[in-house]
Amino acid sequence: MNPLESLRLAMRALRVNKLRSALTMLGIVVGVAAVVCMVSVGAGARADVSERIRTLGANLLLVMPGALGSGGARLEAGTQPTLTEEDAAAIRRELSVLVAAPLLSHSMPLIAGNRNWTTLVAGINPDYLVAREWQLAAGRSFMSSEIGSGAKVAIVGSIISEELFEGHSGVGETFRIANVPFTVIGVLDKKGLGSAGRSQDDVVFIPLSTAKSRVLGAVRGTTRDALDFISIKVSDAGFIPDVEADVEALLRQRHHIRADTPNDFRIENPADVLNARGASIQTLSTLLIAVASVSLVVGGISIMNIMLVSVTERTREIGLRMAVGARRRDIRWQFLIEAVTLALAGGLVGAFLGAIAAVAIAWKAGWPILISPLAVVLACAFAGLVGISFGLYPAHRAARLDPIVALRFE
Repeated sequence: MNPLESLRLAMRALRVNKLRSALTMLGIVVGVAAVVCMVSVGAGARADVSERIRTLGANLLLVMPGALGSGGARLEAGTQPTLTEEDAAAIRRELSVLVAAPLLSHSMPLIAGNRNWTTLVAGINPDYLVAREWQLAAGRSFMSSEIGSGAKVAIVGSIISEELFEGHSGVGETFRIANVPFTVIGVLDKKGLGSAGRSQDDVVFIPLSTAKSRVLGAVRGTTRDALDFISIKVSDAGFIPDVEADVEALLRQRHHIRADTPNDFRIENPADVLNARGASIQTLSTLLIAVASVSLVVGGISIMNIMLVSVTERTREIGLRMAVGARRRDIRWQFLIEAVTLALAGGLVGAFLGAIAAVAIAWKAGWPILISPLAVVLACAFAGLVGISFGLYPAHRAARLDPIVALRFE
């Protein structure tokens, strides 16, 4: 009997028991769907982490103020105003770093004509844009004269352009921060979400000297010299541990901190946080893939059990076919093809459902949708291998039946 005839007989036998065939495939469907979904979700999550690291800027360290104590309890990080612009200048001057950019920020209302918007207003110098590798989509950056004189000029994010200037770039337009008028000189290129999940495009940058003297100095309720953080850019990722140690030693010396006293500042590597998140997602994905693989094995056992039942139910049919000339290998091929067909059909359905689930999860989480064709092919191939592995015994048992005994079977 040729393979096509064996396939036709196998398909006819499966169609006769549609419900049983569907239930037999269920374990394979669940296993393959879980594998495809987890591999795709994990790839999307890793791509999201990589993109966020890219938007933060490569080889970056953040120096932040420490926590203030109140009544024996420590308040949140950043409540102790210990960092100054002079600290940033000292880091830039005395250590081997590319830039050390100070930043001062506060949430403020913006007004342009009859439109308004509340967002983060940050005082910076041009080094901050270098540290963050932030490009301008339109206009220009701050000039040294504007930084020195405290000019009322601003660089805005893309969301600000949409909210205040109806999608136009807004370069040359005037708007107010609280009651202080500012002129837009540049629009930032889009960056997307940051490490904390907040849009990096919803921001207004003004000169640090302007922020201290005209906008943010009095609003924050701290000294005008206090900073939110200092961004330090290093030339190579391999230098980050040494630079971190040097920055700590320099700031402890500048802040006159005794050896037995903890730091009044914190140094963080944003990429470490995101990489840890990516590693945890990868670990969870691997665990779920392992569980899904067990589901595939359980599906294979289900196929074997159903095929053994089918051999028992069709014993007279097997005896009759042998009596009219069917060879043992023909019987073996028929039952093996039935098992593989069940496994492959379950694999294809599972791959489709897994892809749908991956798209839904990625859309909900805001991750890139990355469905790996290799994962789909491997999952379906593994399903076929399961069908072969667990279909061999029932097929061999059917082929070993004695025709005389099979014909007498009731």
